Amino acid sequence: MRRIYEDHAYSQGPVERCYWDTTVARPPRGAAVEGEVRAEVAILGAGYAGLSAALHLARDAGADVAVVEAEGIGWGASGRNGGFACIGGAKAGAATLRRRFGQAGLDEWHGVQRQTPGTVAGILDRYAIDADTHSREGETSLAHSPRAFAALREEAVAARRDLGVTAEVLGPADLAAAGMGGAGFHGGLRIGLGFALNPLKYVLGLAVAARAEGARIYENSPVEAITREGGDYLLRTPRGRLRARKLILATNGYSSEDVPGWMAGRYLPAQSAVLVTRQLTAAEIAAQGWSSQGMAYDTRDLLHYFRLMPDGRFLFGLRGGTAAGPRAQEAMRARARADFEAMFPAWAVVATPHYWSGFVCLSRGLTPYVGPVGDWPDAWAGFAWHGNGVALATWSGRLLADLATGRGRVPAVMAAPPGRFPFGAARRFLLPLAYAWYGLRDRA
Repeated sequence: MRRIYEDHAYSQGPVERCYWDTTVARPPRGAAVEGEVRAEVAILGAGYAGLSAALHLARDAGADVAVVEAEGIGWGASGRNGGFACIGGAKAGAATLRRRFGQAGLDEWHGVQRQTPGTVAGILDRYAIDADTHSREGETSLAHSPRAFAALREEAVAARRDLGVTAEVLGPADLAAAGMGGAGFHGGLRIGLGFALNPLKYVLGLAVAARAEGARIYENSPVEAITREGGDYLLRTPRGRLRARKLILATNGYSSEDVPGWMAGRYLPAQSAVLVTRQLTAAEIAAQGWSSQGMAYDTRDLLHYFRLMPDGRFLFGLRGGTAAGPRAQEAMRARARADFEAMFPAWAVVATPHYWSGFVCLSRGLTPYVGPVGDWPDAWAGFAWHGNGVALATWSGRLLADLATGRGRVPAVMAAPPGRFPFGAARRFLLPLAYAWYGLRDRA
């Protein structure tokens, strides 16, 4: 496998202090692919999209499905994200989407947004997955400047019209009353879609559900190459190969340049990092004035996202970082800590024993992709959730299952074939330029 970051990024190093692993014991990894294994549909990647596709194919179509995973279930972004089952998935804004796909395409995309959190909720309820869900009132966008707050007022009108949900504008005094006290917030917009959860408990429960419906999951089986032979796809692993008539790629930011070669340059992993505090006391919560358990993020392009969890710990995440070696990871941790202290100064002395990082995934068009793998027959890919994959990847897994059974139709915003980024395997070095530009915008 050819990947574009340092080897450390694909090791256990970035998740050694992940909080989620203190909340649930990962089960022993299942069997690897040994010898030749056959299936009707092979799915590469045991995260939200791949497992959702496996679940829906096995349950709704009775398909013989085999999921193959390089590490363990949920080892990538699905087991280490911030736990926001919310709307989103495109970095491109509404005006850009309207220009590229028309009003009908934008309306269709809004329809997808309305469905995605409910898809996760339906799976949780149907399979009795205890994922520590809370904050079902949605999420709040917090303005980092007066100009951003003015934009949120306009967004509230659009959200009510386009999403058909409650969209409450909160002034600075309203934020304090709502238990959202922090430094530098000029108001907010609360949209009533989505909820918070424990992402690791969710992905492990999703795997249990998929297996219960008949899907097979092979772990410790990195796919080294995918080739065609006699109308079948052959997925070669170190100890065997998986042969299938149909193929689904669901590796997102942990994809490889050569598995298959069509993926090269079409995805761009970008780092996201998370801190979690020790448990806060009631006095500490009162001192900062943040008592809401709602999901929240700020309006910066290089955004921060955060929430108070039911056990009294505070989760704080951010985007950024253009290298992934140990030294770069420590620098990103220091930046996260500095931003945390600046935004929540009453907690400046509160320890943050948990820190980890992982990859979100971007496309060149800044829209998610679900569709064919080039000109390969009966092969589809789903990736580029732009940091909002809990809900969208789950929903897209169901769509991938529909495509594999000949029933699916991909929304226009998600169907645009992903172009290749310039500079090939060196494309991650575009990020410093993008981050510098975003930093200037964030200060405007």
